[in-house]
Amino acid sequence: MSQTLEVQTIEARVINAHEDLGHCRVSIEGDTITAVEPITSTAGADGASSPSGAETLPIMVPGFIDLHNHGGNKGAFPTGSEEDCRRAALFHRNHGSTTLYASTVSGNAEELTRQVRILAPLVDEGLIAGIHLEGPFVNPCKCGAQNPDRITSGDPQLFREIIKASGNTVRSMTFAPETAHVQEIIDICAEENVLVSLGHTDGDYETTLAAIEYAAKAGATVTATHLFNAMPPIHHRAPGAAGALIVQAAEGNCYLELIGDNVHLHPGTVDMVARALPNAVFAVTDAMEAAGIEDGKYILGALDVVVKDGVARLATKDGSEGALAGGTSTLADQFRIYAQRHPEDLPAAVRFTSTNAARVIQKSDTLGDIAPGYRADLVLMDRDLKPSRIFVAGQEQAR
Repeated sequence: MSQTLEVQTIEARVINAHEDLGHCRVSIEGDTITAVEPITSTAGADGASSPSGAETLPIMVPGFIDLHNHGGNKGAFPTGSEEDCRRAALFHRNHGSTTLYASTVSGNAEELTRQVRILAPLVDEGLIAGIHLEGPFVNPCKCGAQNPDRITSGDPQLFREIIKASGNTVRSMTFAPETAHVQEIIDICAEENVLVSLGHTDGDYETTLAAIEYAAKAGATVTATHLFNAMPPIHHRAPGAAGALIVQAAEGNCYLELIGDNVHLHPGTVDMVARALPNAVFAVTDAMEAAGIEDGKYILGALDVVVKDGVARLATKDGSEGALAGGTSTLADQFRIYAQRHPEDLPAAVRFTSTNAARVIQKSDTLGDIAPGYRADLVLMDRDLKPSRIFVAGQEQAR
């Protein structure tokens, strides 16, 4: 006897990856969108009349996809217990991030294998979609908020040990293109379906280009870890890693993370890349445990962090301004920031916070859009672009 799937309908102003569809009725059967039907107004004596309640309809967008996130709501993916990590994941889900990679930081073998074992059950139950290893094979001179004592040269054996400990739930790996054994690291990424994410690097243009080209031949997907942050700035005679990544994104050979929180990057920098490469750029939060809560003192990995006015920085002995230490935004915040800057192009905000990341993880046929056949991961927002209802696979989430 076949099982009857729950059928539900939602009326909203629907913004998908391509256009503002206006007032629509979205039908969901089980976990899948089955129809998106425009609702037209009826002409009356005084002209076209609006559908009842149209002025108060929520705005519906695809669920946000965050592929670089260290935590939130006092939960830290790099060091927290399973309960702490669950709390962090639920916080971001309840703010619209329906697909999430939990990010670690540089650690030794014991620390990293322990933490991926803690995170793996959350992948198995679908609360997070995978684990992102940010380090330890990064350049210590561009460590940012990574602990330099935990940074090491590329070690293929260690990488395999971590993947094995995770139960093959590692889905992304940040390393510097100039690290030792870089081709072996890339080969492992290709074998294990792990994103090659290049960052925390002092590599030059040629070194970065060589790594991207090798990854393409190996069959691995390449991303830039928070483009521009923790890498040399572009100079007209030394374009560096950032220049190589942008050129290769234009060629269709990689994708570019940007932290669009107005802290890590000037909004003009975000627009410079996102408007020029609208299908290659995706937002990440790089959030840490202070996301969603008050200013104060926190820890990222093993490093002390001070959050003031919502900006996280490494603590310093003399109280001076330390390096940025992750973010405190949600992708809902970044959608709103981008959309308010470009109110005439809300589909671009959808691509920035959802659609392009779905392409990165090779799920663009089921995630990142609102259309029949797509999974019903949906965010409904009020007129101020703040989330009001969240659906994951057709199930409304308690908030």
